[in-house]
Amino acid sequence: MQATAYTYDPATREGSVLLDDGTPLPFDAAAFDAGGLRLLRAGQRVRIRTEGVGDARRVVFVTLQTFPDPLG
Repeated sequence: MQATAYTYDPATREGSVLLDDGTPLPFDAAAFDAGGLRLLRAGQRVRIRTEGVGDARRVVFVTLQTFPDPLG
């Protein structure tokens, strides 16, 4: 799934993305680390993987759109 980086705090490695419908979804340091990134800027297109539904939906992987997702 694709999204746009919205916020990112390099100190905590946490932030949020905006889905294409405008829905914001937060991500934690574990999701950021899983993608192998060192930095993320607002406005970058990213590839994400989510788990859960509704209010329990969360980002578990975030990387640049051009980087592969090791789980396919």
